[in-house]
Order: sequence, then structure tokens, then C-alpha cells
Amino acid sequence: MIITLKDGSTKEYEKSMTVHEIAVDISEGLARMACAGELNGKVVDLRTLVEENSTLSILTFNDEAGKSAYRHTTSHVLAQAVKRLYPEAKLAIGPSIDTGFYYDFDMPSLDRVALDEIEKEMKKIIKEGDELVRYTLPRAEAIELMQKRDEPYKVELIEDLPVDAKLSFYQQGDFVDLCAGPHLMSTKGIKAIKLISSSGAYWRGSEKNKMLTRVYGTAYMKNADLDEFIAHLEDIKKRDHNKLGREMELFTTVDVIGQGLPLLMPKGAKMIQTLQRWVEDEEERRGYVRTKTPLMAKSDLYKISGHWDHYKDGMFVLGDEAKDKEVFALRPMTCPFQYYIYKASQKSYRDLPLRYGETSTLFRNEDSGEMHGLTRVRQFTISEGHLIVRPDQMVDEFKGCLALAKYCLEILGVEEDVTYRLSKWDTNNKAKYIGTEEVWEETQGSIRNILIELGIKFSEVDGEAAFYGPKVDIQAKNVYGKEDTMITIQWDATLAEQFDMYYVDQNGDKVRPYIIHRTSMGCYERTLAWLIEKYAGLFPTWLCPEQVRVLPISEKYHEYVNKVKTELGENNILATVDERAEKIGYKIREARLDRVPYMLVVGQKEEDEGLVSVRSRFLGDEGQKALSTFIDDISREIRTKEIRKVLVTEADAK
Repeated sequence: MIITLKDGSTKEYEKSMTVHEIAVDISEGLARMACAGELNGKVVDLRTLVEENSTLSILTFNDEAGKSAYRHTTSHVLAQAVKRLYPEAKLAIGPSIDTGFYYDFDMPSLDRVALDEIEKEMKKIIKEGDELVRYTLPRAEAIELMQKRDEPYKVELIEDLPVDAKLSFYQQGDFVDLCAGPHLMSTKGIKAIKLISSSGAYWRGSEKNKMLTRVYGTAYMKNADLDEFIAHLEDIKKRDHNKLGREMELFTTVDVIGQGLPLLMPKGAKMIQTLQRWVEDEEERRGYVRTKTPLMAKSDLYKISGHWDHYKDGMFVLGDEAKDKEVFALRPMTCPFQYYIYKASQKSYRDLPLRYGETSTLFRNEDSGEMHGLTRVRQFTISEGHLIVRPDQMVDEFKGCLALAKYCLEILGVEEDVTYRLSKWDTNNKAKYIGTEEVWEETQGSIRNILIELGIKFSEVDGEAAFYGPKVDIQAKNVYGKEDTMITIQWDATLAEQFDMYYVDQNGDKVRPYIIHRTSMGCYERTLAWLIEKYAGLFPTWLCPEQVRVLPISEKYHEYVNKVKTELGENNILATVDERAEKIGYKIREARLDRVPYMLVVGQKEEDEGLVSVRSRFLGDEGQKALSTFIDDISREIRTKEIRKVLVTEADAK
């Protein structure tokens, strides 16, 4: 057989060979680095037998699939270590993830001391260097094996598979795990490991199931790379919006109020207000008209839209259909409300496109296990909009929505941090959606063509569409690598029929419009969380809830200080005064810790000559300036929404 390698060269063999044997034949060094193979475009285990002419790449830790196999093997080592130290622990699942791996166990929670002991046992197992042996069993025998080993979660997983399924297992020493692989040849291939943390996780992600103990870890080929990742984790802790946002007094949560219901404190509320005013003004500049609609509606509205059938579990329902004459629900979206504003008067083809915008407070009944800071909440506010358009206007208007989204991302300085996704319907579960297959394929194709024409790189994902149409989701990851949807733009060719929406065309005929559901900047709470983590609290000046702090050297300059503050305020600059009887060095350090962009130090000379001594987080000590000059400079920075590079000093790093 002839094997074509990644570089185009070929190898010829007279008999069947495993991927690992071929790697050995190519190079002993490559074989030592091998984590998996890519055979005819499919990722396979190193033990896979190659029996015919094929293309083959040997995957190492430098390849994503190779890295995944390496870390997945490390998760098995973790499970083996836990079973040695805690024989009563029950195994659940243990995949690799972007940052490493985790394994879920049914066992008591673990503290740092316990994690260190488990890590020590893992290193012992790695040093033992047991080979990983793969074998398969029929479903019945697999169930019997896991029952014998008293692993109920594995039994449940197997029982969910078809009766005729053959299941693969991997064994290292006395440890056996149900697993599809791929894996390293032995544990001695693992070089650098670290257990990061432990937390709770519901079995199969459902709060209806038992809470398990999840252990997170990571693994690298080199200790230097592991050390770099650990340093990165320390930076993450500093940036985590859930921690930093509370420290900066931007938001808080209270148990008696409830999960997913954050309280925005004055600084956080000011930032949201700044974002909201900016977005509303920009939308108006682009031809949007504003609406304001109720926070709740009768169930009748959601039955017309289809949300009652497709989304009821995610809604807060007020009342009982079996008992109450009228049942209401808090709104999870604004679209049906705006449709009735459209329907309030007859529309001509000349009236379209109509671009409705609303700063909408919405409510969604998220699972309690999903709640996290500002990124996953039950009440939130979005820059929502619905465009009612003629079919011939749809492509240009969709492009306009993308342009607005890209503009918002650019101004916020996060355009390089996002990915684009075409979210399509699931052809294997068509009952979830409304509309015909032809309409779905046509609309998905139209979005695809737009993205290609605009040169936007994107992925395609099945099953992530709204029930009424496909969409573009603009995705971003938080500091922990979890991906969230920040902005969405949806193509809807079906709901106009549901609501009997039409316009009169040039021939006097009634025609169904198309609808674009979109956000220009997405959810304000989630965006604030994103910005906290992006900038580690060092926001661009225009976004800061406190832009200037005026610092008098002593109390005898309070009159001039307050004059400075008044002039700043008259120029719409957010300024405060620190009149405490503290040394000026202490006041400066406090202002830096509070992440204030500018400090104005005022003493005798400044008062006599109408000056301010400027210190900033961008240039440090900027020297003395006329107050009018400083006001002109900062006003320009705020007006243009400039993002200045922050000067990182030794004190800031600490």
C-alpha cells in the first residue's frame, strides 16, 4: 500500500501498519511526539490499522487534534489518580477542552490540598508509564463490565446507545474507562501537568440531576509553556468581571433578590447610560425610529408568534392557564410588539424599509446553574431592532446591520476579538422550526453569500438558528474561554405571515414583507462584562464613570479645586474632587487604584496661574497645562472615543 504524507512524499509498505508504526518508520523522534493521526481527513487513534492506500498526517501537540488527544489522555490519568485515592468516587465524563481538560466525579468536593495530593499521584502514574490498551465490547458486555466495576454513570451512558453498538475502552494498569479516544500510546508521553481548580457541575448539565465534583486541569509538552499558562491564569483572575466588577463597585448581587438579577451600582449604571445614549444616537443617525413597548403581554401574543410553543420553558409566565382567564408572560423579546406598531396603519412600498429601534429590557428563565455575573442573567437590556423591508431591500439592509455591528465593535476596540457564525436550522429536527425547507435553504444561502461578498470569515453551525429563521451570530470568548453570543442578526421570511403583516406594492397588491431581527451592540450587561475583562477595568476615557479626579495639595486650595470641577462639569467631563486630609502621594495612588484616567494636582502655582498639573495612565506625569488646554484635549478624546494605550508601570502591574 502507498501512504501519502503531509508534505506530499510517499511511503510504500507490503503489509498493513498502524499509524504509530508508520510514525516510527518515518522517524523515532516523530513517533515520540505523536499524539494521534489524521487518516484520509479523519482524526484517528495511533493504534488504528492502515490497510490500503491512504493520506496520513501524524499529529503532535502542535496540532489542535493532537493537543486534544494529549490532554484527553491526561484526563484519564486524573481519573486513575482519583480512583486510587478515593476508591468510592464514581466516574462520569472527562473530555479535553480548549484550555486543558476536566473530569466529573460523584464524590465530595475537593479543596486545594486535595487537588495537590491528586496531582502528586498523577505524576506518579505518569512515571509508571503504563501503556494505554484499546479494546471493544458489545453493548451488553460493556454494561456488565461497568456494573461490575460499580460505575453507574458509565452504565447510563452505555444504555443510551443502540443495542447493536460496539463500544471502545482504554485501559492503563488497573484503570479502565469507556472512551472513543484517541489517546497517547502510554502515560509516559505526558510531560507537564497542573490541576487548576474544582467546582460543582450537574450531571449532563441539567439542574434536575445530581451535582458532581468537576476537576479542571491542563497539560503541556514543556514546563515553560505550563508556567506561561499559569501566569495567564493569574492575569485572568485580575480581569474576571465577576470579581473585578464588584471590586470596582460597578455591580453587585444579593441572594434575597435572586440569581441572575444583578444590581448596577452608580458607576456601572453610568457606563450603561453612556453606551445606551451612544447606540441610540448612532441608530437614529442611520435612520432608525424609536419605540417603547410593554414589559409583558398576554399569552395570546406569544401564541401568534410561536414563542408559546417553541420557547415557553424559557419565559416567566404570570398565571395558570388552567385557572386564570388571562395569562401573561414577561417578554423574552420585543419583535411581536413592534409588529403591531407596524400594523397600526397601512404601509405602502414607499414606506419601506422601516427600521424600529428600542432599548429593550427582556426576561428569560435561565437555569440557575447557568447564572454568571453579568454574562448570563434573567433580566437584561439589549439594543434591539427590527427592520421591516421589501424582499428586494433585504440584502442591502442585512449588510447595513452588519456594518452597524462592525462599527460598534470597532469603537469599543473589540473587533479583533470576535468570530462570525452562520447559525442554521437542524435538518434532523425540523419540528423545532416554522417555514418550509425551501425557504430555510434559500435564506441560509443568502446570508452565506453576503458574508462571502463582504469578505467576512465565518463558520457554519447546525441547530443554532432561531425557530423562525437563520442568523449571523457574532461570538466572543470571556477570559475563561467560554464563548458567548454578543450580537445577532436574523433573517426572517416567515413571521410576517403569522402576524398578517403586509404592505401595498406599486400594483396595489398586498405583499408580505421580510423582517430582520438584530442587535447593534447586543446585551448591555454582557457588553459591560466583556469590556471589564477586555480592559481589566482600564476603560477608554469616554466610557469611564469617573474621567478626572482633582487632587488639592491642601485644604486651602479647595475653592480653586471646586472651580476646576465646575468648569469640567460644564464641558460634560465626569469629574470628582478628593478633599480628604491625606498626603498627595496617597491620593494619587488611590486614584490609580480606582483606575481614573486623569488626575489633576492643584497647588499654589496652579491656582495663581489658572493651571492644572496633569497625571494620566497614558503618559504618566504630563506636567502643567492651562485648564482650558486640558479641557480641549480631554473633550476631543471623549468626542472621538479614542482608545489610548495605557502606560503599565511597576505599581500598576502589582
